[in-house]
Amino acid sequence: MAVGSIGKKQAKSGNVGYSDPVTIHETTRSRIDFVPFYITKSQGVELAGKIITYKKDKTSFGWLPVDEKSVSLQAGSLLKLYEAIKSHVAVKDETEGDFLLIRVNDGTAQLAEHDPQSVANALTAVLSQTEIVKHLENTDLSDELANALKGSIRLKDMKSAVNQLRNHLYNQENDEKIYQKWCEEYPWAFGNAYVVNDDVRAISPHDHLDLMLSNVIGGFRDIIELKRPNMEVLNYDSSHRNFYFSSEVSKAIGQCHRYMDVFNDVASKGLADHPEIVAYHPRATIVIGRSYDWSPEKHKALHGLNSRLTSLSIMTYDHLLNQGERLVNLLEPSQCTKNESNSIDNDDWLDFEF
Repeated sequence: MAVGSIGKKQAKSGNVGYSDPVTIHETTRSRIDFVPFYITKSQGVELAGKIITYKKDKTSFGWLPVDEKSVSLQAGSLLKLYEAIKSHVAVKDETEGDFLLIRVNDGTAQLAEHDPQSVANALTAVLSQTEIVKHLENTDLSDELANALKGSIRLKDMKSAVNQLRNHLYNQENDEKIYQKWCEEYPWAFGNAYVVNDDVRAISPHDHLDLMLSNVIGGFRDIIELKRPNMEVLNYDSSHRNFYFSSEVSKAIGQCHRYMDVFNDVASKGLADHPEIVAYHPRATIVIGRSYDWSPEKHKALHGLNSRLTSLSIMTYDHLLNQGERLVNLLEPSQCTKNESNSIDNDDWLDFEF
């Protein structure tokens, strides 16, 4: 049995809970997620789910849901699918024949639904195979396998983190504290130059940072300022035909400008109570708003505006999500190659009707 962490969250309605989506298929151009839902009813809690298909938008960052290729499953339908998958996975590599499937709970076989003589004959045949005996005799893991398992667990944690962020955005959660907690736990999403964050937030009696990251190269600290995903990033001036920063972004820029000045002054040789925290020409990143539905021109405008700023840049939560996804993909190149080669190099299968 696979072991993993599952977080349950309560939706705004109160009678429905949900967990982070599980990606069940992914290529460079498409992805399918399963999102579990917990429906509270008078007789108890039912597990339902939704299978959501996404396609990569060629003109913007992020994934766009394909409603006509998504389906909701009620509790009864989901249970039938679960039982069918378990049964068919068990016999997928077998040739023709009739198969006996035995459920095992806590190491004890549940035989009520089977003929005892049939079960005895089947188990005797299995345990007499030399391959099974050799496997039981040799259960030690090599160092190579142990390291591979550690890397696999790390990658699984990173995938889970990316799914969490995607789920927060998909459910339109706009509480800044949710994203601050996520960024504190997964600072690597801002780039592989950042692997840890500091618990310290106050750089002066009146200035408290959202997040402070340590650069692995020199150990100097940079600043992350988080705003809500539902804030505007860019406005368009039709008379001059150009984009410009919204008032929310302009305020955040001014806020970070002050933080960098104060931080540079008080921590150039280390903070008074934390000498290990040193500021040397700190950079600031502001995360604000969404960009999954932006046009290429709007993405280009943000890139141009960022290039005019000094030691400060603006990114959206979709950019952060995309950055995390790319880092995960870089850590599993062989898996990506395998997926792409098995996907017929296109998404024709998406044209099949449910």
